[in-house]
Amino acid sequence: MNINENYLKLKASYLFSEIARRVNAYLAEHKDAPIIRMGIGDVTRPLVPAVTEAMTRAVAEMGCQETFRGYGDEQGYGFLRAAVKKYYEEKNVFIDEDEIFISDGAKSDIGNILDLFSQNNCVLIPDPVYPVYVDTNIMDGRKIVFMNASEENGFLPMPDASVDADIIYICSPNNPTGAAYDRKGLSEWVKYAKSKNAVILFDAAYEAFIADDGLPGSIFEIDGAKECAIEFCSLSKTAGFTGTRCGYTVVPHALKCGDTEFNKLWLRRQTTKFNGVSYIVQRGAEAVFSETGRKQIKENIDYYRKNASIITDALDECGIKYFGGKNSPYIWLKCPWGLESWEFFDLLLNEICVVGTPGAGFGENGKDYFRLTAFSTHEKTAEAMERLKKLADKKSKKS
Repeated sequence: MNINENYLKLKASYLFSEIARRVNAYLAEHKDAPIIRMGIGDVTRPLVPAVTEAMTRAVAEMGCQETFRGYGDEQGYGFLRAAVKKYYEEKNVFIDEDEIFISDGAKSDIGNILDLFSQNNCVLIPDPVYPVYVDTNIMDGRKIVFMNASEENGFLPMPDASVDADIIYICSPNNPTGAAYDRKGLSEWVKYAKSKNAVILFDAAYEAFIADDGLPGSIFEIDGAKECAIEFCSLSKTAGFTGTRCGYTVVPHALKCGDTEFNKLWLRRQTTKFNGVSYIVQRGAEAVFSETGRKQIKENIDYYRKNASIITDALDECGIKYFGGKNSPYIWLKCPWGLESWEFFDLLLNEICVVGTPGAGFGENGKDYFRLTAFSTHEKTAEAMERLKKLADKKSKKS
């Protein structure tokens, strides 16, 4: 018996596990500390009534002989795939229902899609980046090349024709930086991918937070993207499904390696390794796309946008440089007072009991940055920012 030794190349713990460890160690010594968590990207608003009502009806159906359902299609029920298809049509993106695959979230599919690719493929990943992109490829033993995302390019790196890659990761709006590509930027990436015979894995988990009408919410709004991209989307942040688990992946028929469709490979993979998302959850997800559901969900998204404004207003007052927050639930700030990200993490935890995410956990380029999320409550967000302003005032007096 031998292990997959690629796992030994991973960091000792996942970023958010390390954050939890440090917070728990602090709480062990300060049991009643008023911790405000603004680190992990978990939502706080409950599921909207349209969703819970749909799920309640589905529960009742599952308790009745005439309407009970057992195994469903691994790629999702037709009613939900039709709802997703209609949602794309509103963006002037036309896809077939059998190009849509319902999953238990984008994170799962972003990792599992790698089953379709040779371990010899070279992967191009931005730095800073969502750790799952990196870790899942390390697990498979692929070569990883990092592209430089920095203040100089607005954390939106553009393709370099001198760099060869087979798999390209793009997240827009981005986690952790909040930066979002415009159509021109994504068009350049599509052009690059086609020139390299490469595949773009496009993470659109935060597309519902886009406020600027000119920014694309789907890679498939770009001409030619169906021939070189797979898109992943999640209802976790859009509709508060972090604990309910549902998302979808679009694999176009036009995406091929030689004569082989990736769509058929993914269908084969899913029917073998995945039994589908529960009927109850899929009925709730269908309600997300209903007129009533979307109106209610917009209210929640607007709530988080208000939190983002509370954060950015406070950072402006403190004179702390930041990015994101407008088209994303994440605020990416430059660590003040000459601190690196883990030092800033410890300072906030120990001085004001606020928890964020150190940028170093997202890559080398993140070591001087810090991520705050807008997913807390108004009250806790405002309180955390008042604490930060007092800390900044204290620091300025010392200097």
